[in-house]
Amino acid sequence: MQLIQPTAALQSEFLSMVSNFQDAGETRIHDQDISFIQDSFLIYIHQLEQNSFGIDLKPGFVPATTFWLISESNKVVGESRLRHRLTPSLEEVGGHIGYMVRPADRGQGYGTKLLALTLIKAQPMGIQRVLVTCNTANQASARVIQKNGGVLISTNHVTRTGQQVSQYWIELGTMS
Repeated sequence: MQLIQPTAALQSEFLSMVSNFQDAGETRIHDQDISFIQDSFLIYIHQLEQNSFGIDLKPGFVPATTFWLISESNKVVGESRLRHRLTPSLEEVGGHIGYMVRPADRGQGYGTKLLALTLIKAQPMGIQRVLVTCNTANQASARVIQKNGGVLISTNHVTRTGQQVSQYWIELGTMS
């Protein structure tokens, strides 16, 4: 398994993952409509690259670098976003890292690996302490965060989403 930045060379593999999300009834990927990704893949890749440099960000967004977790056979099994800094909104929900695993590949340790590799990418950016959040009901995500050293600091009701969100801090110096 390796973590790479998005590339047009893996378009069919990534779109296969997108289709898997769609089949599972998940219609958005990191605030992006799936149909846009499918119809405008090269624009999507360009937007991700621009976002990592803080160029053409949507209002309220911060620079974020996107990574894909790929298998030895070049199957895209997951995606993560490493936000370079926090805003008050991201401190409430979202945190530094958002991640997702292809629905068909969940429960196989890919989420744990994806988060671990993304945490390694945070260190050269000068991020020493990483905030990761998840819906409190998402126990699988909570386990992924805890396996990566996440310490629960709070659980709050987020009015704008209507969800209970658990917030975890991960000290990068304590990663295993």
